[in-house]
Amino acid sequence: MLYLIDASVYVFRAYYSPLPEMLDAERRPVHAVFGFARFLGDLLERTRPQYVAVAFDRRLATSYRNEIYPPYKANREPAPPDLAAQFDYCRELCARLGLAVYVDPHYEADDLIGTLAEQMRRHAVHSAFITRDKDLAQLVRDGDLYWDFGARGQLGYRDVERHFGVAPERFADYLALTGDTSDNIPGVPGVGPKTAAALMRAFGSIDELYAGLGRVPALGLRGGRELRERLREHRDAVYLARRLTRIVCDMPLEASPADLRPRVPDLAALAALYDRLGFGPLLRRQGERLAALAADSGGAPRAAGGIGLA
Repeated sequence: MLYLIDASVYVFRAYYSPLPEMLDAERRPVHAVFGFARFLGDLLERTRPQYVAVAFDRRLATSYRNEIYPPYKANREPAPPDLAAQFDYCRELCARLGLAVYVDPHYEADDLIGTLAEQMRRHAVHSAFITRDKDLAQLVRDGDLYWDFGARGQLGYRDVERHFGVAPERFADYLALTGDTSDNIPGVPGVGPKTAAALMRAFGSIDELYAGLGRVPALGLRGGRELRERLREHRDAVYLARRLTRIVCDMPLEASPADLRPRVPDLAALAALYDRLGFGPLLRRQGERLAALAADSGGAPRAAGGIGLA
């Protein structure tokens, strides 16, 4: 199985966790790096992945989605200034641990993860999506897992619909109807999760929904006629929203199974990084355990920097 780690959400979680103050050699906060390192090390020790990749969002205000829709994510506050350097440290940490690291200036981490998952399906490799972001549920297929490690249980393909109310293949269309306030994507007024899920169960996609719009009043939903008119009025907005909510799975990126095998951590470089960060023996011992596990599984050293590291 390929473990695809949506790194940024866990860095943010560590940043806002009640950890003690930690400062690097330049007196800059590094508690988010520590929390992320604990999360990452615990995940690797528990899962011992055959394949693994870590995807980060680049620290930029725009992506191709902003070109399509400039207000995309415009409602979000900028990341705290002291967090930027911690993201740099987290990417370096992953590379020193022997993990493939991906970041792109035009696409988001979700797209990197979707593309890697699709490419590995060609090699009959299933994926575990390590994330707190519900959007990634749309990528789950039979044999895959959606897993917020350390917070909630694993969800398989059939569990996704029971948990979120909609099947993975319909998730992007569902979000196009409800909107996504976290990404500043407007939906159809008056269409909430229950209504959108009912429409997806009845029609399967927004293409089928708009092809059979006349059937909406007969579904037994409250205000069926008014709902039909609202859907008709906001048709263009719904299709625009789907371009934003749908994760790209064919971005220009090539990765082979060999690229995604974890390598033996560079313990000397890892120790030097921890010296700069002022971290004690806890993470160093974990790094040694991870190195032993990687060596036992036949891992080889990875060149400094890692794949796709920026």
